Amino acid sequence: MGPRRLLLLLGSALLLALVPTTASAHHPSPGTDPVRVVTGLGSGMGSTIGPDGALYVASPASGVISRVDPRTGAVTTFASGLPTRPAGGGGVFDVAFRGRTAYALVTFVSADVGGSAVDGIYRIDGPSAFTVVADIGAFATANPPATDFFVPTGVQFAFEPYRDGFLVSDGHHNRIYQVRHDGTVSVRLALANVVPTGLALKGSTVFVAESGPLPHLPQDGKVVAFGPRASSATTVAAGGPLMVDVERAGGNRLYALAQGDWPLGGEAGSPAAPGTGRLYSVDHHGTLRLVADGLDQPTSFQVVHGTAWVVTLGGEVWRVGLGR
Repeated sequence: MGPRRLLLLLGSALLLALVPTTASAHHPSPGTDPVRVVTGLGSGMGSTIGPDGALYVASPASGVISRVDPRTGAVTTFASGLPTRPAGGGGVFDVAFRGRTAYALVTFVSADVGGSAVDGIYRIDGPSAFTVVADIGAFATANPPATDFFVPTGVQFAFEPYRDGFLVSDGHHNRIYQVRHDGTVSVRLALANVVPTGLALKGSTVFVAESGPLPHLPQDGKVVAFGPRASSATTVAAGGPLMVDVERAGGNRLYALAQGDWPLGGEAGSPAAPGTGRLYSVDHHGTLRLVADGLDQPTSFQVVHGTAWVVTLGGEVWRVGLGR
């Protein structure tokens, strides 16, 4: 297969018609049935819990970060005007806080894909004011990966606060970047063709969701982990079809989100079949245990006080009770 097998650009579904559902029937969920609490965001990718306890959701199609009140489901615009790609597919993919300051991860908006903005980390200075603090696209172009690629700037997927800066996953260049407070970018971990997506931290341990290469077989969907001095990652759990996110909860609880069954013969960048997404818990033996299924193309989630808040590609937020 050619280099296109490496590109997992879930946001490119904004360009593509939804693929027909080819998944198996919905199986009863062992946890609380998902409840839709937000619609109308237009698109949805990364998310985070802010210092005020609210859920913040990145919408790449519109360049908006929305604030969702978890008590009422009320939605307000936190920031708007972030770069988008007129042809579709690019924009703000994730949001994170350091203290009370918000940051956005913007990707697939650079000149090499027909855009006119910087791929990197933006500090949110106001409701419509931003400052680029790290040009990840420029670093990626100047330091190409060992794996095959065809987008020089890469496709950054998710980021997490880490030490004095951030860790950033690149699902196209198959790397984890470390970005320092002064904007310096370096490769923290170079991976094989595994398509790293969501990130989570527990102390000095970094957890990474991997969707795996095309055709995104379930056995290639994994959660892996690495420590502060590791030069490779260790598999924690495997078997989630098109894994897109991982989160930790209180104690040693770990959860993983799979977007679902990838359609046979689908194109690079195609999302999973509608209605086949799954939320799992990860037990101490590395077994994935189903919490909820039937999710419609989920992209990220957050866990707060025994509840998972799941964001979908179509711009919805669903609530899933995890139990105790």
